Amino acid sequence: MKLVSYLLSEETRLGALDQSGDLIVDLSRAHRELMGGSRDPIGGRHNSRALPTRMIEFLEGGAEALQAAREALAQVEGQLPGAREEYQRRRILLPLATAPLLAPVPRPPKLIAAWVNYEEHGREATVKAPREAPLFFTKWSTSVIGPGQPIVLPRISRKVDYEAELALVIGAGGKNIPAENACDHIAGYTILNDVSARDFSLRALFGSPGPSDIQKSFDTFSPMGPCLVTRDEIPDPHALGIRLSIGDEVLQDDTTGSMIHRIPAIIAYLSSIATLEPGDVIATGTPSGVGLTPTPPPGPQPGENLRIEIEDN
Repeated sequence: MKLVSYLLSEETRLGALDQSGDLIVDLSRAHRELMGGSRDPIGGRHNSRALPTRMIEFLEGGAEALQAAREALAQVEGQLPGAREEYQRRRILLPLATAPLLAPVPRPPKLIAAWVNYEEHGREATVKAPREAPLFFTKWSTSVIGPGQPIVLPRISRKVDYEAELALVIGAGGKNIPAENACDHIAGYTILNDVSARDFSLRALFGSPGPSDIQKSFDTFSPMGPCLVTRDEIPDPHALGIRLSIGDEVLQDDTTGSMIHRIPAIIAYLSSIATLEPGDVIATGTPSGVGLTPTPPPGPQPGENLRIEIEDN
């Protein structure tokens, strides 16, 4: 499934894209009205059988919520196109073009990113990539915006840069998760643009290379989405093409197979430090091509469109 968070009458709702990719199925409403689900949330204190309306609560519902969502989506798709007008009237179905998308997880409990997890990116940054264990920094959750929303270039920075990243979203939380079981804790994957103010890095401020959370956490510096693709649709997250373009110019183009530290190792390491929770977002690093070289490509300018694509190779 391709899960989305969207805005309807100022309310954040949980949906799934239909097979065409042009329609949003409101999962909670479809489950309640077409399948007789109750109003208490799956996985909640009442152990009832309704789907939550928001992403984090949905992820907390675990396998039961996921199965209910699949059944609700199949129920709607099985009656298209004949029931389209009726389902739109009942707000079970909405055209994607009319529903503002938010980030799949609009306010993740934790937003963690791997530092220099691609060898070539380390070379262009003139830093030694960490090999014995991954290094991480955090981004404030208030930096998260949805796809298509504008990145605001701050007045106090002159070196705003982009970083295309595959991000995973935690479904089942846990502590000290073994690497061999790590994928069982992943709900799915999404895209993150790790926007950075390079002149607020440790190197720029103190002459010392290394991650600096402040350069990553300006408002709007974490565009995410458009959707959370469930784990079953991506059997190998290390076999994906990843690229970023500004206008017609492709600036980053690599494969997730170039990661130094693979996703199971990332989850195992992070969970040895802190308990991972449903809705936590972990960005897995960026390939080369960002504005760090001696002759860097220009950073995003006002009015330009940044596009990140991640797809099967």
